[in-house]
Amino acid sequence: MSRLQCPACQRPLAHCLCALIPRLASQTRVLLLQHPSEVKHALNTARLAALGLCNAELRVGETFEDLPELLAPPGYQACLLFPGQGALPLPQLVEQAVSQPLLLVVPDGTWRKARKLLHCNPLLAALPRVTLPPGLQSRYRLRKAPIPGALSTIEAIVSALDIIEAPQRFDALLRPFEALIEGQIAAMGEPTYRRNHAGGAETL
Repeated sequence: MSRLQCPACQRPLAHCLCALIPRLASQTRVLLLQHPSEVKHALNTARLAALGLCNAELRVGETFEDLPELLAPPGYQACLLFPGQGALPLPQLVEQAVSQPLLLVVPDGTWRKARKLLHCNPLLAALPRVTLPPGLQSRYRLRKAPIPGALSTIEAIVSALDIIEAPQRFDALLRPFEALIEGQIAAMGEPTYRRNHAGGAETL
């Protein structure tokens, strides 16, 4: 028999995270495009980010028929948070004093699945790209990051918004994420965690 789930955070009711999820306002609009393989992920930080931001939307799929409309909300300038040739560091973009609020498009999936989203949706691949500063470290301590500076989706969004909307901070968005990590560590036991994972970090 399956456990009852919270309809909002989709966690088992006994481990509902909704009390930890804030509702944060931002000028920046965040559009999360999630690969279907991520929906059942134990952390699913894209969903946590969408729940915690008032000006955010989460879509799930490999292709998106209404993508032209999603990428062109009135009054916003769209950019893709993803590395690539010609990608502009976010601090540099902010220094340029963009005249319109940003629509920050964030693909959610493994690096391979995120690239597949771009391949299946040419409009995504054509967007101007922005990147986070080098040297950021993930708080996900249970696995080693596949590349230096790799963050979970929610960490990447928090880091991006902290830069775009400084001095406003978005750290509160990480509370449910950190609770999930602590819960996983508690479930495996502190000795097992220290033996196998201490010092590690991971991206989703």
